[in-house]
Amino acid sequence: MTEKENTHGALTDDNHKALWSGRFAEGPDAAAVEFETSIHVDERMALDDIHGSIAHATMLGEQGIIPQEDAERIVTGLKGIEHDLASGALAIDYSAEDIHSFVEATLTDRIGEAGKKLHTGRSRNDQIALDERLYLRRVIPLLQNEILTAMESLVDIAKKHTKTLLTGYTHMQHAQPGTLAQHLLAWACMLQRDWRRLEDALGRISLSPLGSGALEGSTLPLNRERVAEILGFGGVTENSLDSVSDRDYCIEFTSAFALLQSHLSRMCEEIVLWATTEFKFVDLSEKWSTGSSIMPQKKNPDFAELIRGRTGKVYGDLINLLTMVKGIPLAYDRDLQEDKEPLFDALDTVEANLKVFTAMVSSAKWNIEAMAASCEGGFANATDVAEYLVRKGMPFRTAHGVAAATVRKAIDAGLSRIEDLPLAELQACSPLIEKDLYDTISPVSCMEHRTTTGGPSPVCTEVQIEHLSAFCTGKRK
Repeated sequence: MTEKENTHGALTDDNHKALWSGRFAEGPDAAAVEFETSIHVDERMALDDIHGSIAHATMLGEQGIIPQEDAERIVTGLKGIEHDLASGALAIDYSAEDIHSFVEATLTDRIGEAGKKLHTGRSRNDQIALDERLYLRRVIPLLQNEILTAMESLVDIAKKHTKTLLTGYTHMQHAQPGTLAQHLLAWACMLQRDWRRLEDALGRISLSPLGSGALEGSTLPLNRERVAEILGFGGVTENSLDSVSDRDYCIEFTSAFALLQSHLSRMCEEIVLWATTEFKFVDLSEKWSTGSSIMPQKKNPDFAELIRGRTGKVYGDLINLLTMVKGIPLAYDRDLQEDKEPLFDALDTVEANLKVFTAMVSSAKWNIEAMAASCEGGFANATDVAEYLVRKGMPFRTAHGVAAATVRKAIDAGLSRIEDLPLAELQACSPLIEKDLYDTISPVSCMEHRTTTGGPSPVCTEVQIEHLSAFCTGKRK
């Protein structure tokens, strides 16, 4: 710790005035400072700001814009700050206006006048655009790995239940017999799209905006391409005006977070239903359930409900960002400072929810008997009656009517299953119906004969398991 830092890491000399203070005869009101500072939000980008500054200083030295020895001192000083932040030897000074101010002031405290050369050819406008991209490029792969972990958990459960019957629903009414494996793999496919959306968005932030300056670049011989190369970007942004005013990436990532959250919410909605006494499809671990303060018998799916309930937060973050940018003229306006809080909040929320969801589902027990019983009654095999007749040459529309007639007969007879009707009653609907219909429309037979790609039969779900497993293995970062 230098002598200019107090025991809390706070910085105390004139180097710590606002970066823009030179034009002003008096400082801002204390309430104004508190209102406009962002360091409590953007402090998480400290390492990204340092890495961007190291690349910038390296380029300044290589281009001869500042002396090479100053560039080297700056780089060494920045690496020291990075080390001390990581080790805890240096704490963030929350009196700083933002993380950029903190890093630059700390650097100047440590290496003197050379530190004041770091901001040469740079504006906070292009600096923050760079920091956000570096931050997202660093943390999004971590979220993607959490998605893969959730997918792997669902796939592992599905492997054990390729023959476990489960009614499929439309309109929350019995539709057709399926399997638990297919249902869980459907969840995994939703998450797979979320992973891919994030990957696509990462591709669109692979360009460096640094060197765009406040809005119109610089008269100094900056080498933007060199900075991009050092930082591992694929190139530089095309237009300096767009570079500093663009927040599409914030909106795009938050939109992806919102979709991910909506998927988690839909899954949790089904878990809540399945955990009820009426369904009894799933028994959640007591580690991921809570009780009631008044009803001793209760075992509540609170964690699934909380994930579902926090969806509004993420949707709100997206609306926040969309509303923020809708009326901003080019180029930079201070409104854009408000981009980080909703972006970070949405990221933090979905990341936490995803981890809880994975742990909750992985530890759950599945009631095979209750799920199989759900396939009995409700006439979920009516379509199979129609397809049985189609295979005998009857046009589907006619067969649909015959199958509907068998359902009507069963209902009028007070029966809940087509197969409980005597053969004579079935043949009264169509002489094409024979005794083999009974075996054809059993829940197991209905499920096993649905062998079109993506279907619920074991032969189909095993292919899906193979594909999803290979995807997860191949995408680990």
